[in-house]
Amino acid sequence: MKRKLLCGLLAAASLCLPARAARPANLQVDGELLKSSAYVEEGTTYAPLRELLEALGDWTVWWDGGAARAVSEDASLSAEPDGNLLTVNGKDYPCVVDVVDGQTYVPLRLTAEALGAAVQWDPWLDGAAVTSPGAEHDAMDLYWLSRIIHAESGGEALEGQIAVGSVVLNRVASGDFPDSVPEVIFDRENGVQFEPVANGAVAGEPSELSQEAARRALNGENPVGNALYFFAPALSQGTWIDSSRAYRQTIGCHRFYL
Repeated sequence: MKRKLLCGLLAAASLCLPARAARPANLQVDGELLKSSAYVEEGTTYAPLRELLEALGDWTVWWDGGAARAVSEDASLSAEPDGNLLTVNGKDYPCVVDVVDGQTYVPLRLTAEALGAAVQWDPWLDGAAVTSPGAEHDAMDLYWLSRIIHAESGGEALEGQIAVGSVVLNRVASGDFPDSVPEVIFDRENGVQFEPVANGAVAGEPSELSQEAARRALNGENPVGNALYFFAPALSQGTWIDSSRAYRQTIGCHRFYL
């Protein structure tokens, strides 16, 4: 059993955490950041059960007989704190189940994978990314692509935002850049590649239009061909790009280069 809960206001996460060496962590599902923090204790990430299930789909969650219980159209789950037992679709998983500040917390990876979801640790989020079963896109890709699009081109029309996302995806496909969306965005091998990474704007909440642009780019819409670079002349001289790369086209306020 865990020791008594230490309840206090944490600046990063308005959450009471267990008194042992636990720390808050972020959690996003299919590109959407959950309001409640998860927490990490002894190498395991624990997630708020109700929020996790509601983000994964159409679940009904309630408390009954000393356990959190939940059902969806084709699945069932119970989490018993006293027995330290998670049951998913009739299969038992002995594990720590905690109640923290009135919320039930369960091991994230164990629970998500039992429900058919995929879990990745995201060092740039300082937390975990969950891709729900049948999701169209990887949660980390969608999360960061929508944010870099918003930070770089949030004031642009949809085509201009898709164009910025396409440059990121072109870099992923190129052998000259890292192999994943977040690695391309946070690449620092030759200096910071995107100004919003340097000034922190990449962490801002994306608009619905930027999220749509990210999905369209991930679905293959690409108005800039093989372009690997862009800049906005109103904001940057783009001296190196302009002198070293082949110009392709202008969309909105951005010039795109091969």
